[in-house]
Amino acid sequence: MIAWAGRMYLARTRRKGFDLSRMSFLPESVLMPLRREGLDPVGELGAVREKEPISQLPVPIAANVWLVTGYDEVKQVLGKVNAFSSDFTNLVGKAGAGAEQNPGGLGFADPPVHTRLRRLLTPEFTMRRLGRLTPRIHEIVEERLDAMEAAGKNGDPVDIVHSFALPIPSLVICELLGVPYEDRVDFERLSAARFDLFSGANASFGAISESLSYFRDIVKKQRENPGDGLLGMIVKEHGDSVSDEELAGLADGVLTGGFETTASMLALGALVLLQDPKHFDALKNDDTDSDTIERYVEELLRYLTVVQVAFPRFAREDLEIGGVQISSGDVVLCSLSGADRDGKLGPEMEQFDPSRNVPSHLAFGYGIHRCVGAELARMELRAAYPALVRRFPAMRLAARPEDLEFRKLSIVYGIESLPVHLNG
Repeated sequence: MIAWAGRMYLARTRRKGFDLSRMSFLPESVLMPLRREGLDPVGELGAVREKEPISQLPVPIAANVWLVTGYDEVKQVLGKVNAFSSDFTNLVGKAGAGAEQNPGGLGFADPPVHTRLRRLLTPEFTMRRLGRLTPRIHEIVEERLDAMEAAGKNGDPVDIVHSFALPIPSLVICELLGVPYEDRVDFERLSAARFDLFSGANASFGAISESLSYFRDIVKKQRENPGDGLLGMIVKEHGDSVSDEELAGLADGVLTGGFETTASMLALGALVLLQDPKHFDALKNDDTDSDTIERYVEELLRYLTVVQVAFPRFAREDLEIGGVQISSGDVVLCSLSGADRDGKLGPEMEQFDPSRNVPSHLAFGYGIHRCVGAELARMELRAAYPALVRRFPAMRLAARPEDLEFRKLSIVYGIESLPVHLNG
């Protein structure tokens, strides 16, 4: 949506003959929901939330664009299925998007299409089916820890992002989907490219198209010889009732929803633990109970909320949310990172505090579009964090916090690298 607004803005200024070299690309208030200061959303986001939980963004296009930052208000928008649409057709002809670039899957679909597709995926994400992945997840974590130990045996710094955070969800997703792990490099590149708005809308749609093309080939192979992964299971159970295009879209959605977000959480969560010895030590003991680990994971999910904004919603009708009148055709952007820091949830929500009674955070979204792979992500985080600090109890940062490089403008927030010394 921001890319679309930028293109509209540039087109308008060119028509009027303005000198673009003297103008900002977009008002800072439009980009503000995607900016952070280290691990924290910029202070302006909290200030906007306190003043106006629903505020209008100053975007010079025909439709009104609203930013929703309040926790209650975000839940209302995301929970009103009939009042708001997420369908990709709302973007066709805008932001450089054509109908052929529809990524499919769940994120850009409305009921009844969304309902049917989610029913295909849901059985594969039940605890019973995910249970078969549990031993493999722990194996993957241990394999990555072994690789880190080998890389740092001479005292050299080791990058948690590339040695730990990226490979774990890559391997798990490949295991889940039943696709070759040697393709992980392309997975990582395409997944990151679609969320990076610095490269513009065309680059994002190009990454989506390339990913879908890859999965069409995978689906074709699964049709011929169904495996035991998610795609193979759907083919076995549903056959021709689900099309190749739908299967490719679902696989693409599982990849992007389950890889980039989990990788960012693993890296940023490790940084949170490294910055406070108290929290690091809390997970270091072998007898740390599962309730403690779960509290840490849930609070990290809330505190970091790496998916910064939800898919755009398009108002189907005139309605009122939080005392603000939304008109049919208006565009609504929900700030998940802003909502999860809302002071209505409790005191000092800007701080990381796993001892608090964790509210029902929105890190996985809300309503019918809540992430179907939420429990898989939790399984990976609960396995990875304790294993990391127990294997390397003297681990410390190998760079000054102020020198760490974070993503500057991305829907999924993250860090470029996280160098550490494993043995202090």
